[in-house]
Amino acid sequence: MKIKFGPAGLGPVKTAEQVLENYKKRGFGACEIAFTYGIYIKKEEDALRIGKKASELGIDLSIHAPYWVNLNSAEKAKRESTKKRILACCEIGELMDVKKVVFHPGFYGKKKEEAYKNIRDGVLDMMKEVKKNKWKIKLAPETMGKVNVFGSAEEVAKLVKDIGCSFCLDFSHIIARNQGKIDFGKIKKLFPQKKWHVHFSGIEYGKLGEKRHISTKQKYWRFLFKNLPKNKDITIINESPTMIDDCVEGLKIYRKFV
Repeated sequence: MKIKFGPAGLGPVKTAEQVLENYKKRGFGACEIAFTYGIYIKKEEDALRIGKKASELGIDLSIHAPYWVNLNSAEKAKRESTKKRILACCEIGELMDVKKVVFHPGFYGKKKEEAYKNIRDGVLDMMKEVKKNKWKIKLAPETMGKVNVFGSAEEVAKLVKDIGCSFCLDFSHIIARNQGKIDFGKIKKLFPQKKWHVHFSGIEYGKLGEKRHISTKQKYWRFLFKNLPKNKDITIINESPTMIDDCVEGLKIYRKFV
């Protein structure tokens, strides 16, 4: 089992290189740039500079696309703007040698059975655009933590199988969606790929699933490492309110498992 750790945040453009250096000193090998409230790295020279620094340090970059996306919106204009937002992440991400763009696929809407088709077609449209531009970046729909949102492990695995996109396994979301239960054996069968992009942190949940991310206790890390497959390359991104400290703690515990 080979794991790279990193937080879900890079911070302001002007301090990005120093932040990456700090992450390297802490032993991190990954960082997910949070465009969740908007794409804040806009200039080509900034993107190239940040990407170069990350490459020099051996830190793999990923991006989390904006929250306000929905590939299953009843309104075509909103579906199109969703694709544009995610593709804009791809465009700037390609300059930084970003590996994956993680995104929330969408809501179920009135007809749950139509959600899969609409989301599949939307991701396919974006994949065609990525290919047309000769970008190497991968689109990664995320497993989601709320029961009224598209993104069960089975649904994301079906997308990957049907159209060949990448994926983000958010184990905290899977746990919340299933009321604290998680079948790691099933997850391993659903996602046989050699490389896994994973989100993990503490999670608070209720009857409808995820409520909020919380700090990642030591017992959570031990539970994860005990159950992760040993034959994969895994990137773990932590999204907790104390993500940097949690990554340090996770790395420390992981080293006792290998």
